Order: sequence, then structure tokens, then C-alpha cells
Amino acid sequence: MKIISNAAEALSIVYSNSNIFIHGGDSTPQALINGLLENAHKLKNVTLTHLHTHGDAKYANEEYCDNFKIINLFVGGNVRKHIDYQRVDYLPCFLSEIPNLFRSGRIPLDFALIHVSPPDQHGHCTLGTSVDVAKAAVSSAKVVIAQINPNMPRVHGDGFIHINDIDYAIEIDEKIVGQQEVFLSDEDLKIGQLTSTLIEDGSTLQMGIGSIPDAVLTSLKNHKNLGIHTEMWSNGALDLIKSGAVNNSLKNVHRGKTVSAFIVGGQDVHDFINDNPSVIQLEADYVNNPSIIKRNPKVCAINSAVEIDLTGQVCADSIGHHIISGVGGQMDFMRGASLSEGGKPIIVINSRSAKGFPKIVPTLRSGAGVVTTRSHMHYVITEYGIADLYGKSLSQRAQELIKIAHPDDRENLEKMWHETHCRR
Repeated sequence: MKIISNAAEALSIVYSNSNIFIHGGDSTPQALINGLLENAHKLKNVTLTHLHTHGDAKYANEEYCDNFKIINLFVGGNVRKHIDYQRVDYLPCFLSEIPNLFRSGRIPLDFALIHVSPPDQHGHCTLGTSVDVAKAAVSSAKVVIAQINPNMPRVHGDGFIHINDIDYAIEIDEKIVGQQEVFLSDEDLKIGQLTSTLIEDGSTLQMGIGSIPDAVLTSLKNHKNLGIHTEMWSNGALDLIKSGAVNNSLKNVHRGKTVSAFIVGGQDVHDFINDNPSVIQLEADYVNNPSIIKRNPKVCAINSAVEIDLTGQVCADSIGHHIISGVGGQMDFMRGASLSEGGKPIIVINSRSAKGFPKIVPTLRSGAGVVTTRSHMHYVITEYGIADLYGKSLSQRAQELIKIAHPDDRENLEKMWHETHCRR
């Protein structure tokens, strides 16, 4: 490993027409990204590939249209407005399959820009808050460039990177940009309370990010012997761990350990996971593998959606044609939970969006993608109740979903169902 004095110098080795992986989430290497931008005037047609990143994604601005192309494996809020499916594009893929895209060379990587904790006495850094697909990127890239930061937590698991596997590095001392606390509405809290009635003591939890998953976790503090095996976790899960409700004592896979592929959280979360042997981060192709997920007992997969149609099709990555997030790990865990003994795949949504649009709809809007198919659906929960779709026909599903839709939407949903499905 060669230590470079500043980011611009470290990134001066990047060349035109190359492919770069950028570490994501709380591990977004802001200093290296800034160094890349300083060298942008010398670069043409460089492809940047990443999951959601934090901070300003200036490289997506129009001023860099000749310099950078962006392939989003999951679309974060910082690039959402730039999506044009030409220069700023989206690659739909299960999170569990992304590491193989790197290792197989289907997505070739010339450089990997990563954010790591300082090396220990044996020379091992860690990938900190995000192992997910980053470990595969590091092992696949021709050149690895790291920013080493004492504020990056040292996290146990698959994320160890020896300094001999890092080609160039800069040393920084900067605060990690993490997830802020989310506001929980009365509707969110009601959904959380309803969801908690489905989750038994001894269950293994997977949860997404956002207000509703956090509201579910808030409602579980009186539960016992819960476990966590999840794509990611955040502030809400930390509260549940500290309350004693989560002890991972009944899991069959990594008993006693809180398992994830990445973590998005505030300073309290970062402090908790630092050198904590009860918390491990593993690669996404393992964590999100349904054959691994199903081995744990009573897996409850708790995920959200943009909209659900009356047959149970779930759109979770777009508003019509406009991609706003990604496939991620929803299907990995929905399937894994359904195969787990006593498992429950659960979609949690508000009955209406923040702008007042129905989220239970007669048909998905034009261009919307199906992330979770109707055949994979079990439970849907809104603030108005729980719909159990498993083993139900299409007409039975429609009636179940109409019951939990917003009261002002139910009459129209009934009408549209009969108009579109019941004609002779």
C-alpha cells in the first residue's frame, strides 16, 4: 500500500474509458470522490458503478456529462433527479447476485474506491459499515484506492481488507455521514403495532429502511429472544438490541450474532458496532441467499412498497417509469421468509402516499416494475388492518386488499375491480 498525500493525487491515476466502483451507504468515500472530480477535466467516458451513496453526488451533474456515466445498482435520493436512462442509468438486479456480476467480469472493474477503518497490528483494515457488494468489488478491481479514517467503525465479519490488497491510500479524519432519525407518524405507529401482532417471540427479523420499518421495531420491545439476519439495519434496530428483545439466541445461522450486509445509522450505531464481536457484516450473496435465510426460525421479512395492485403485485422501485430506488434485497428475503419454518413475508405500507395518492391500486401505473410477484405475497399491512393473501384467489385477494385500503378509496377500487376483471 502506498500512502498518497491527497485525494486529487491519488485519483490522478484514473484514465478515460475506465470502470470505477464506489463504496456506498455510510461508507461513501467523499474525499476520494472529490479527488476524482478534481481530475475530471482530464477524463472522458468513465463509468461509475455503485449502490446508493451519501452526500452530494456532484458527478451526476450535467457539467460532468462528458466525463462520467453512472450505473446505479440502487438509486439513492442524491441521484434520483438525474436519472435519464442514458448517462445516469439503473441496473435491476437482486442484491444477492451483484457480487457475482463483479467476480464473473460481467461488470468489469478497473478501480475500486473504498472507505476503511485503520489497520490493526496485523495490517487488517475493515470495510466498516458496508460489506455488501464492496468486498467482491475489491477482489475484482485491478486497482484499489482507499481512504483510511479513524472514525470508520472496525466491524467483524467478511469486511477485512489487508493493507497489501490496497494499492493506494489517503489518510483522513472526517465524521461519517450517517442516517438521521426518522419521524414516525400516527399511521406509521399503527402499522407498527399491527405488524407486531404477527411477529412471535423467537422470530428472526429482516427489515428495510424508513419510517414504517422503524415503527415496527418500536412495537417489538416487549418481545423475547428475537434475532436479526437482514440485508441492513439502522437506528431502530439498535434500540431493539439495547432493550434486550434481540439476543439472537434462537437463530440456527450465526447464533448470538446480529447479521447484516450493511448498516446505515447515526453515531450511536457506529459506536455500537465498532469492534463489537456480537455484530458481523457478511457479503450480500450470502446474507441475502434464500437458502441461508430459510434456515433461521420464523423469519419475518418486513418491507415496504410504492404501490400494490389488487392481485398482489408489488412495485417497490419506481413511480411509473421513474426509478426511485431499486430491487435490492426485497425478493431475496420475501422468498427466504416464505421458506422458513413459521416465516412471514410482510409488506407494510401507508394506505396513501404523502401527497394523498392511493397505494393500493386497481392496476400498477404504466411503467411500474414488479419487484415482488403476486405469487410470492403473504401479508400486506396498512394502518387499516392486515390482509392475508396467501392461498387466496385473485378475487379473494382483491377483497382482502380493499378492506385495508383508505376508506375513501374502497368504493372506486370495488368498481374498478369489477370493470376490469368481471366482464362477460
